[in-house]
Amino acid sequence: MTSSEPTDGAHPRRPSDEEPRRFEVAGHGVTQVAYEWAGSGPPLVFAHATGFHARLWDEVIRELPGHRAIALDLRGHGRAEKPSIDDGGEAYSWAHFGEDVAVAVRALDLRGVIGVGHSMGGHSVTMAASLEPGRFAALALVDAVIAREIRAPDGEQGGPSFVAKRRDRWSSPDEMFDRFSRREPHSRWHPQVLRDYCEYGLLPDRDGDSFQLACPPRIEAMIYAMGSHDLHDAIRGLEIPARVLRARPRDPENPAAAFDGSPTDPTVASWFAQGEDVFLPEYSHFLPMEAPALVARHLAELATLVR
Repeated sequence: MTSSEPTDGAHPRRPSDEEPRRFEVAGHGVTQVAYEWAGSGPPLVFAHATGFHARLWDEVIRELPGHRAIALDLRGHGRAEKPSIDDGGEAYSWAHFGEDVAVAVRALDLRGVIGVGHSMGGHSVTMAASLEPGRFAALALVDAVIAREIRAPDGEQGGPSFVAKRRDRWSSPDEMFDRFSRREPHSRWHPQVLRDYCEYGLLPDRDGDSFQLACPPRIEAMIYAMGSHDLHDAIRGLEIPARVLRARPRDPENPAAAFDGSPTDPTVASWFAQGEDVFLPEYSHFLPMEAPALVARHLAELATLVR
């Protein structure tokens, strides 16, 4: 199945001044931060990619008026608790991210959940659904890091060592936005998504004169180094619908573009009893940042399916 971005035109959106309710929620031994947008129907629970944060989903959620949506800042990211990596980084095992989502869903007593995850977030909501199958009604996996042969990204431009050197400090979110908007891959992002990335992806520095990344580069690098888990057996036990949105394949001849292509095994949808593959070769791994309205459309269809 293939899809394309809906044509522009008048369509319902959340009011531009609507802000989510922010609150803390328990994770697997850590405190996460959640953002809830009011609405009805099956709750949409969003998990972000490594190095990102909950508010990167804002533009997708703005395209879903009337739907209840809860986006999580996972451990080490955004405003969530940031365990130390001095113990070797065990706190950032990918299993813990899935457990965090499962614990949050349980703590909020959510049922009929549509788990929505991008990249590492797709891995996390899938694992959460396997841990709490009675609470999940469907999954939307947006270029999720799910494959049988797992390894962390490598190469000078894609591996943990490169991520650890990421620029950490900025004078303001505006400076970050101006710089990123002029270079790939961020120049291909929807402008409001990039604005949200910069606005909520920085925290005031201790001196109060500058800002630093809300996900410290050392933590982001540790998460990549830990690597993901083989979820094949866990997926085999899930009976819920799963829509897998896949970006274009990675180019083996261009390791510098490690984050451009998809990390999703092309056969993942077939692992699910009710899996559906949606191949979107016109988009990169940053699919929800490039096409938020398209992602929202798929979520609305899933919500109708399980309602």
